[in-house]
Amino acid sequence: MIDFDQTKAWRSGPVRHTYTTRDTMLYALGLGLGSDPMDAQQLRYVYEKDLVVLPTMAAVLASPGAWMRERTELGIDFLKLVHGEQGVTIHQPLPTAGTVIGESRVTRIVDKGEGKGAVMHVEKTLTHADSGALLATAEQVLFLRGDGGFSGGSGGDAPAPALPAVPAVPDTAPDAVLEVPTRPEAALIYRLSGDTNPLHADPAVAAKAGFPRPILHGLATWGNAARALVQLFADHEPARLRSIRARLTSPVYPGETLVVEAWRLAEGELAFRVRVKERDVVVLNNGRAKIAA
Repeated sequence: MIDFDQTKAWRSGPVRHTYTTRDTMLYALGLGLGSDPMDAQQLRYVYEKDLVVLPTMAAVLASPGAWMRERTELGIDFLKLVHGEQGVTIHQPLPTAGTVIGESRVTRIVDKGEGKGAVMHVEKTLTHADSGALLATAEQVLFLRGDGGFSGGSGGDAPAPALPAVPAVPDTAPDAVLEVPTRPEAALIYRLSGDTNPLHADPAVAAKAGFPRPILHGLATWGNAARALVQLFADHEPARLRSIRARLTSPVYPGETLVVEAWRLAEGELAFRVRVKERDVVVLNNGRAKIAA
């Protein structure tokens, strides 16, 4: 059973991460950018001349690794953990290369009850190692499907969400739609940015988890949504994307086509969702993003 007190008190300590322009380009290649080498806008993400960085890269920089699997004394059933939501707020533009410090902590754990699992919120702050400037705050919500029912012992946080609830998208026709194809080897490239879970590479592991083949990383789907919103609403300028958040609702298989549907809300605010064209399945939902003027 999960140890509520120890898990709630978990802190990563400072994680120092030095990355290069090669890492920035590799992250973009993992999202499929550069698939058309004649597209000048895509080339800016994957070629050192006038290189730009997609802000969602903040989610993979200076991460604490698989601490939920390694810290066995916490009692988290890692095999039943599901990534439920992801968000990032950009405070200052990410440099295309440099050294950053990530510090992660558990901000909330909600017990859904025996047999119903638990919900854990984890926050990561990303600062520039030299200046100390806050660059980004990343937030993830994890569903601990095997860890419900601990409140009778150590307790648990109130069921109200620690982070703002992710609202539904409008029930009207979207204001913009963009199809984003993914490559068959997308997960094999994306994993080189840090998430080496074999579920995304090994067919045997995927089969044991109930999938016919390895699945794409949820953060890769999320990053592709950001890429599409920048193209549709920010004139291909990634620095204008100030925040993005969405719920991960279903897996994507590499090679499928993502259909990003977006709605304009208030000035600079967007709602979005992502469907897989081939199966007509919503894979990201309840999305919200902010674009600077």
